[in-house]
Amino acid sequence: MAAADGGGPGGASVGTEEDGGGVGHRTVYLFDRREKESELGDRPLQVGERSDYAGFRACVCQTLGISPEEKFVITTTSRKEITCDNFDETVKDGVTLYLLQSVNQLLLTATKERIDFLPHYDTLVKSGMYEYYASEGQNPLPFALAELIDNSLSATSRNIGVRRIQIKLLFDETQGKPAVAVIDNGRGMTSKQLNNWAVYRLSKFTRQGDFESDHSGYVRPVPVPRSLNSDISYFGVGGKQAVFFVGQSARMISKPADSQDVHELVLSKEDFEKKEKNKEAIYSGYIRNRKPSDSVHITNDDERFLHHLIIEEKEKDSFTAVVITGVQPEHIQYLKNYFHLWTRQLAHIYHYYIHGPKGNEIRTSKEVEPFNNIDIEISMFEKGKVPKIVNLREIQDDMQTLYVNTAADSFEFKAHVEGDGVVEGIIRYHPFLYDRETYPDDPCFPSKLKDEDDEDDCFILEKAARGKRPIFECFWNGRLIPYTSVEDFDWCTPPKKRGLAPIECYNRISGALFTNDKFQVSTNKLTFMDLELKLKDKNTLFTRILNGQEQRMKIDREFALWLKDCHEKYDKQIKFTLFKGVITRPDLPSKKQGPWATYAAIEWDGKIYKAGQLVKTIKTLPLFYGSIVRFFLYGDHDGEVYATGGEVQIAMEPQALYDEVRTVPIAKLDRTVAEKAVKKYVEDEMARLPDRLSVTWPEGDELLPNEVRPAGTPIGALRIEILNKKGEAMQKLPGTSHGGSKKLLVELKVILHSSSGNKEIISHISQHGGKWPYWFKKMENIQKLGNYTLKLQVVLNESNADTYAGRPLPSKAIKFSVKEGKPEKFSFGLLDLPFRVGVPFNIPLEFQDEFGHTSQLVTDIQPVLEASGLSLHYEEITKGPNCVIRGVTAKGPVNSCQGKNYNLKVTLPGLKEDSQILKIRLLPGHPRRLKVKPDSEILVIENGTAFPFQVEVLDESDNITAQPKLIVHCKFSGAPNLPVYVVDCSSSGTSILTGSAIQVQNIKKDQTLKARIEIPSCKDVAPVEKTIKLLPSSHVARLQIFSVEGQKAIQIKHQDEVNWIAGDIMHNLIFQMYDEGEREINITSALAEKIKVNWTPEINKEHLLQGLLPDVQVPTSVKDMRYCQVSFQDDHVSLESAFTVRPLPDEPKHLKCEMKGGKTVQMGQELQGEVVIIITDQYGNQIQAFSPSSLSSLSIAGVGLDSSNLKTTFQENTQSISVRGIKFIPGPPGNKDLCFTWREFSDFIRVQLISGPPAKLLLIDWPELKESIPVINGRDLQNPIIVQLCDQWDNPAPVQHVKISLTKASNLKLMPSNQQHKTDEKGRANLGVFSVFAPRGEHTLQVKAIYNKSIIEGPIIKLMILPDPEKPVRLNVKYDKDASFLAGGLFTDFMISVISEDDSIIKNINPARISMKMWKLSTSGNRPPANAETFSCNKIKDNDKEDGCFYFRDKVIPNKVGTYCIQFGFMMDKTNILNSEQVIVEVLPNQPVKLVPKIKPPTPAVSNVRSVASRTLVRDLHLSITDDYDNHTGIDLVGTIIATIKGSNEEDTDTPLFIGKVRTLEFPFVNGSAEIMSLVLAESSPGRDSTEYFIVFEPRLPLLSRTLEPYILPFMFYNDVKKQQQMAALTKEKDQLSQSIVMYKSLFEASQQLLNEMKCQVEEARLKEAQLRNELKIHNIDIPTTQQVPHIEALLKRKLSEQEELKKKPRRSCTLPNYTKGSGDVLGKIAHLAQIEDDRAAMVISWHLASDMDCVVTLTTDAARRIYDETQGRQQVLPLDSIYKKTLPDWKRSLPHFRNGKLYFKPIGDPVFARDLLTFPDNVEHCETVFGMLLGDTIILDNLDAANHYRKEVVKITHCPTLLTRDGDRIRSNGKFGGLQNKAPPMDKLRGMVFGAPVPKQCLILGEQIDLLQQYRSAVCKLDSVNKDLNSQLEYLRTPDMRKKKQELDEHEKNLKLIEEKLGMTPIRKCNDSLRHSPKVETTDCPVPPKRMRREATRQNRIITKTDV
Repeated sequence: MAAADGGGPGGASVGTEEDGGGVGHRTVYLFDRREKESELGDRPLQVGERSDYAGFRACVCQTLGISPEEKFVITTTSRKEITCDNFDETVKDGVTLYLLQSVNQLLLTATKERIDFLPHYDTLVKSGMYEYYASEGQNPLPFALAELIDNSLSATSRNIGVRRIQIKLLFDETQGKPAVAVIDNGRGMTSKQLNNWAVYRLSKFTRQGDFESDHSGYVRPVPVPRSLNSDISYFGVGGKQAVFFVGQSARMISKPADSQDVHELVLSKEDFEKKEKNKEAIYSGYIRNRKPSDSVHITNDDERFLHHLIIEEKEKDSFTAVVITGVQPEHIQYLKNYFHLWTRQLAHIYHYYIHGPKGNEIRTSKEVEPFNNIDIEISMFEKGKVPKIVNLREIQDDMQTLYVNTAADSFEFKAHVEGDGVVEGIIRYHPFLYDRETYPDDPCFPSKLKDEDDEDDCFILEKAARGKRPIFECFWNGRLIPYTSVEDFDWCTPPKKRGLAPIECYNRISGALFTNDKFQVSTNKLTFMDLELKLKDKNTLFTRILNGQEQRMKIDREFALWLKDCHEKYDKQIKFTLFKGVITRPDLPSKKQGPWATYAAIEWDGKIYKAGQLVKTIKTLPLFYGSIVRFFLYGDHDGEVYATGGEVQIAMEPQALYDEVRTVPIAKLDRTVAEKAVKKYVEDEMARLPDRLSVTWPEGDELLPNEVRPAGTPIGALRIEILNKKGEAMQKLPGTSHGGSKKLLVELKVILHSSSGNKEIISHISQHGGKWPYWFKKMENIQKLGNYTLKLQVVLNESNADTYAGRPLPSKAIKFSVKEGKPEKFSFGLLDLPFRVGVPFNIPLEFQDEFGHTSQLVTDIQPVLEASGLSLHYEEITKGPNCVIRGVTAKGPVNSCQGKNYNLKVTLPGLKEDSQILKIRLLPGHPRRLKVKPDSEILVIENGTAFPFQVEVLDESDNITAQPKLIVHCKFSGAPNLPVYVVDCSSSGTSILTGSAIQVQNIKKDQTLKARIEIPSCKDVAPVEKTIKLLPSSHVARLQIFSVEGQKAIQIKHQDEVNWIAGDIMHNLIFQMYDEGEREINITSALAEKIKVNWTPEINKEHLLQGLLPDVQVPTSVKDMRYCQVSFQDDHVSLESAFTVRPLPDEPKHLKCEMKGGKTVQMGQELQGEVVIIITDQYGNQIQAFSPSSLSSLSIAGVGLDSSNLKTTFQENTQSISVRGIKFIPGPPGNKDLCFTWREFSDFIRVQLISGPPAKLLLIDWPELKESIPVINGRDLQNPIIVQLCDQWDNPAPVQHVKISLTKASNLKLMPSNQQHKTDEKGRANLGVFSVFAPRGEHTLQVKAIYNKSIIEGPIIKLMILPDPEKPVRLNVKYDKDASFLAGGLFTDFMISVISEDDSIIKNINPARISMKMWKLSTSGNRPPANAETFSCNKIKDNDKEDGCFYFRDKVIPNKVGTYCIQFGFMMDKTNILNSEQVIVEVLPNQPVKLVPKIKPPTPAVSNVRSVASRTLVRDLHLSITDDYDNHTGIDLVGTIIATIKGSNEEDTDTPLFIGKVRTLEFPFVNGSAEIMSLVLAESSPGRDSTEYFIVFEPRLPLLSRTLEPYILPFMFYNDVKKQQQMAALTKEKDQLSQSIVMYKSLFEASQQLLNEMKCQVEEARLKEAQLRNELKIHNIDIPTTQQVPHIEALLKRKLSEQEELKKKPRRSCTLPNYTKGSGDVLGKIAHLAQIEDDRAAMVISWHLASDMDCVVTLTTDAARRIYDETQGRQQVLPLDSIYKKTLPDWKRSLPHFRNGKLYFKPIGDPVFARDLLTFPDNVEHCETVFGMLLGDTIILDNLDAANHYRKEVVKITHCPTLLTRDGDRIRSNGKFGGLQNKAPPMDKLRGMVFGAPVPKQCLILGEQIDLLQQYRSAVCKLDSVNKDLNSQLEYLRTPDMRKKKQELDEHEKNLKLIEEKLGMTPIRKCNDSLRHSPKVETTDCPVPPKRMRREATRQNRIITKTDV
């Protein structure tokens, strides 16, 4: 073969002589491809078995004529270089090798590599046919293509980028014969791997030995969701089967990723047959190895398309292409004609690979997932057609997509089978939506049913949504196995009885199962081999998956609840509302007549249909139009209900034409038609009925609508016609059904509308005369004014009814009004009084027509006015509704202001009655003139006197007149400040005008004034002026004061200042007085009485008469000035003269020192203030005696005075000496005296010397600090910690409010904790006695003080913590864990010990404090329920060796099987219990004991007559085996049940026989039970009449060694039928009485049980109330014993008010708007997530995080992406699931200056982690993650100096994080600081982007108190409630009803005894019978029933009546 193929020289051999001429040789084939001109063929070489690489290389050189020195490499076809190391293992017999210049050299020409493969070609070629012919009625071609896709998925599984798989259908005849190509971009195959592919059934697990495997060292993939691991190219079978099923030949083309070569293999059926025919080697072939894009070997025109495929290889790094030719014609037709169908099937098979584990959820946005990179593209090329190209991802109608997107909810579960088999499952719910199921239809399983249009079908049958399709489709490693499906599981199959959800809901579920490769599938991947068998195995465990977590719950219960929720949430059924009752419908067939519930409304698809609504039907013949009467729903319903269908009763419309009612299914209502359209149809039908009236007026006098007519106007004759909507006149109703009697009449009525009601004044009826129309005569008698209606109404001839068929007949109403006629007479209206002379007034006139109706003047008329003694005239007369004679004016004399009476005659020419007399009273007119007396023009008066004037006010006729506000003023002019005279003339019109005196100042001579008299309110009255001559006054006008010094008098002017020596007396003061003419006035006694002085109360009158004033005493202080005043006052004037006396200092007398700035000085410091020194006189007035030269004369002395810093200064501005720098030498504090001396003067001051500033902290009354103080964990320290602030000289520093803190390690806890301490007024702080909690070992405490922002370090206290040997921390439980727990047995011994903190057993514990609780485990949780059974421990026995252990022995195991939980507890105190870990035990059934029926049958009464019914003993009897406690057991037992009839005596042989005349019958016993369908006596069976016999059912079970108690069923036997019937009735009554007795006893037991529990509840409520009361006392809240609730309510109100006030107080808040939380995945903006109490820290941290404050934090990237999209990328977001949490800081980590818990250096500036200053209102854990990432280990200190010092020290030992300062500076972690970028702006510059302040702590304390008060209020109410319930129950048990039930129980027991005697039952048999059949009340399962169940049971039992029993 080699020579023939290669055509080269003969083969050579390499080896030794021992090789034996070819025996044991290896033949290799060598291709020389060093140069392009190399020979095309290969060279065979013989290689000896013992040859080495050197010999082989030499042979190669010799064979090919190559120099040994030439460089070349020999490689395998996989480009593996042959070396000395791998020669033997690589160079095998038949291997093909390359001779190349380098390993990576391109193949210049192609090569052929020999391969061998098995088995016979027929197995390869025909395997596809055999495998796929078994294809369940479907075309298997898509599944064959799926095999090739499987290989491509496996090949691309390691791709990093896109996994591209292409299926190309090359059906273009111009490019060659049809072909199918499957191409992927996977990892490709080497030539050896390609060889492996050709080997049939070489799976990935068996490719070893001679075959190089692409799966060598196979490792099972890690579990992934839905097992989507691409591990589906599995068996080494599918690819070959698929290829030869599709076509006749396959060309495999592949290139590995790391290879330069393309490998090509052709498998052809034609080639195989040719080789077999020529008897050539069938099992061998060639792989062509070539460079990429080399297609020179393609010479056949049938394969022209390959050139294009091979050219595409250039762009590919690796690939595999399977090209199938010789495609079967039927396949070509199928692929063309059903392109959409089979591509849809492929999309279904690989649905989850394409779309991911969740499937193709069209409704949700696509996330970036690992599965989005699989692209399966199918393209079909045909001649002359556009190529069809489809990506399977784009197909939206494959079944899984339909399932996913029509489902409303899903139920996920997981099944674990034996071994490693895992099945993930999902069940989807497809809801019912109003009138259709949403379960998607599958073309392979059509389930649509033909719509039934039968009108008579009154039921809408439920159509099964899923039909006969199974629930679950099955996927293996993520791909569909199409021919295997699972019908259902036990827990999701429809129940036999109605469960939580309706049965039809079970037909609305679809599902999918996803298995891993632990389940066997057929080699063609069409069927599972063992899936359903394994899943339905009893050991398979099903668990539910919730939120990705497995939940160990009862899967059946969980599924039923989920299905119920889906039904309630998503099924949109028709809602029937407005329930009207239940009826029967006799119009239906008898089986369908009832019950039918009726409703007045339904809600269907969001639309409401109600009774009376117009509707139209569809699918009915004819279509019905009508109004809804009611709705029918089959079934006995009550109230609102949802259902899938029903019927509607429709009244046909219009009822006048269709008087009938039709009933149709609701589904036939036309939901698309609008009610308007139905209404229009009805209206068109109604057009045939009378519609309107036509009215004409043949004789005129037409009455127009809303016309207004004068009274008495006639209404003309009327002609009427009745028209329908078509405009046709009619006289009778249409239609022949009405006959001729339904004639139409027209009724006319005229109705007057008034306030008292409507009054009918005219009524006529007209009929049609045939030749003449409807006619009404003229009407002339309408005179009354008002609103009228003329109504024309069509009525029926006989009944005069104005409606027909519920619809009013046509009518017409004309509304009109009757008004008044023209005026004929008049009268006066109301006049406006009073009437005044010359003042115009109006005279209103009222006119009437001839009927007395008020009328109006419409024509022109000239009235005539006349009155004796008056002149009268008017302006005009108005026309219209308000006729008035306007502007009537009267003038003439009037006697007085009261006026005068006149008769005024008014005449109106032209009226029938034209004149009327009006009586009026005329008053004087308005003021027109002012008259003043005296009449002379010049008047003389003295200054200071008043003048009277007589004034009169006159009208235009000179009558004295008066009116309101008639005020006369007199104003004087000619001098300032003159008075104004005012007088009121409003009442009389005349008066005297006067006022205060006229006083002009400083008048020395006569002066002329002017007086102007006027009325301000009357501008038209002219003023009157008078001239007044004013003479000077003779009264006192001036006062002067003089000081007489010798013979000289010095005037002291008013307000002068007089200087005088301090303390002296001013003598010789005199005064003088003058009048207005400057004439001196002699002082008389009368004048002297009116003189007053202010400096003394005692005045010598004699001195005053002489003009002398009292002496003045001058003040002693120069600061005190004396104000002296002399005053004179009489009736005319008030005078005063005043002066001020200023004291002057006296001679120097004293030296005075004054302290300024405080009298205390701190030790070591100077006095803060200064001492000011001055010289004073005898009164202390300062004297200017100092000068700069005076400083040398000043001396200062004092004990301990440090004079080194004294400074004396002369203060020129204050003429004083200032002394500063006073300081004392350190010593004991106290008072210090200083003496100041200047010349002969001296003075002392006292200064208080206090201790220096705090510099130390000392412990008071504390032991030696050098040694550790031993403390037991949890105990108190021996002494309280009291600290004292001291200065540096150890003097106590009395500084209060200094914050004292304790620093300690985080693992050392002190109680009480979190307390702030501050120093008192002595500088001392008592921190109290602490309880210490810490791990064992030495710990340190340090007391620190913060003073002036600096830390004062205190002493370090060392504590040695010892474990507490008496503190219990856990319970140790020992028991036999291998023991089995059988129901009713005894538990194994439990040994309990209490372990202390030092791991020792605590002894001397009261055993009563140890308890054991047991309860049955439920799904509600593992916490013990209130009714858990409690046990006490047993007494300690002598042989109990371990001291301190407690034993629970011989505790009874519960009687009922199930899972129980046991927990042991140790009561540490009244409220705290230490619980052990829970012990879960499984209680199993006990030994089989007896045979019992599943349902107790009634006592049979039979006879031996012919009727089978009378001979039947039992029907459907199910017998099972139980233990002593009625637990079912013996499931694995197999045997028989022997039924035998026996008498009461053993000797009785004449017993009845079974049918067939046999005495015994056998029944099979399997699976723990036996079913006896029927047991019948033989006809004419022997037996004594009226005798009781027994059927003994005896079990015979070979596997059971013990004998079981049989089941005995008594029955009564009779010989005649009549007696049998009587006895059967008695037997039935006996059974009923027995049941009644059981019910009564159950009632009494439940009532007693409820009573006991209520007592327990009262006790619990009382304990809870006491506990909360004690807690309130701790908070200093006392509650009174009476009126508790009102007191609590008042307290709560007050506390809530206080809390609200605190919350309202202004505090810092973030004004940055937060992001709206659209879902729970959004936490909000960073600025709102935290709060900071300290303002300075808040400012700098907010600034530090300024760029992040606006960032929105989300839990998931999905939510972040959604916000990003919503804001078009403008909002920055931070998803928490993208944070690498391992690098986040530890929040418990200590600051960097602590190393290994010890202080490395002493920091300044109060360093603290910035994150520790944050508080989080919500989501603490998430917030710690966010701020841990943002802040890291950032530290905050006081200022920049402290931060620099801290950084300098920290970098010596570790990396220093970013430092912030409370002053706003920042030092970055790299050390940079300074500049604007590292300086925080002020708070107001942050624009509200700052963290808010938390709620005050007091607010939180109030919150705790409010919470406690609310709990206490609830507890008090609960206690009151349970007490009431208990009293109610006690009263109920004493009610007559309960006593009656007790009596009824006694009567029933007596009756039962009598019936048993009648039946012949002996007392012994009765006793045995009761033992066998008495019902048992189970109480062991749950010692105390749940409250709700017991109460409900008791409530039900309370209403049991005699009838019920």
